[in-house]
Amino acid sequence: MSAGAVVIIAVIVLATSFLSGIFGMAGGMIYMGALLLLLPVPAAMVLHGVTQTASNGWRAYLWRGYVVWRILLRYLIGSALAFGAFTLVRFVPDPALVLLVLGLTPFLAWMVPERLAPRADRFGGAELCGFIGTAFQLLSGVSGPLLDVFFVRCPLDRRAVVATKAACQVATHLLKLVYFGRIIGDGGAELGWPVLVISVVLAMAGTSLSRATLERLTDVQFRDWTQRIVLGVGLVYLLQGIVAYAGD
Repeated sequence: MSAGAVVIIAVIVLATSFLSGIFGMAGGMIYMGALLLLLPVPAAMVLHGVTQTASNGWRAYLWRGYVVWRILLRYLIGSALAFGAFTLVRFVPDPALVLLVLGLTPFLAWMVPERLAPRADRFGGAELCGFIGTAFQLLSGVSGPLLDVFFVRCPLDRRAVVATKAACQVATHLLKLVYFGRIIGDGGAELGWPVLVISVVLAMAGTSLSRATLERLTDVQFRDWTQRIVLGVGLVYLLQGIVAYAGD
């Protein structure tokens, strides 16, 4: 990987980790889209998984007092089921499909009617969240907007939402690393240790810098800005995916 590409990735990691640290999502979507311009899908999934594991792990640690552990444990059950299913088929999406799924994910999430929207704190909700979240992670590298469907209507404040989602995301990103790094093949072979170490350090730095901003937001502002950002980014990726398929 060239020095220029490493610098670009470093800047994007810092910025998107800061964004994810505030809203618990959106940063991962932007980061995944950027990596697809620089790397093949397996390598992009591995680097994204390493960075997001560090970012979400550090975020979960910073807000550890707000993690709802019973939701996390039930989420892991659904994650294990989805991981098992993908391991059997060993499917690797092409870049155009990844862009389409990235673009559709936030719209699917926000189109779910209030009366039909599942909640992570209800019976079967966390398990379903784990299954769907892990499936979309292995398809597109991102599942934050879908996870928000399960969390946004729970009686939790913004810190509990961010903390619990971060802990859940650590599990799915680790499974993504195993899937693309070992089961599909050594997707991280071309990355090299320097870019991995730089990504982890900057992911943690961006997450730490975001804490003060999250504290200043109200719960209403948190939800409003989350919706605007993920739908805007989703629209860009959806159009890119359509153009990519049309060009094939």
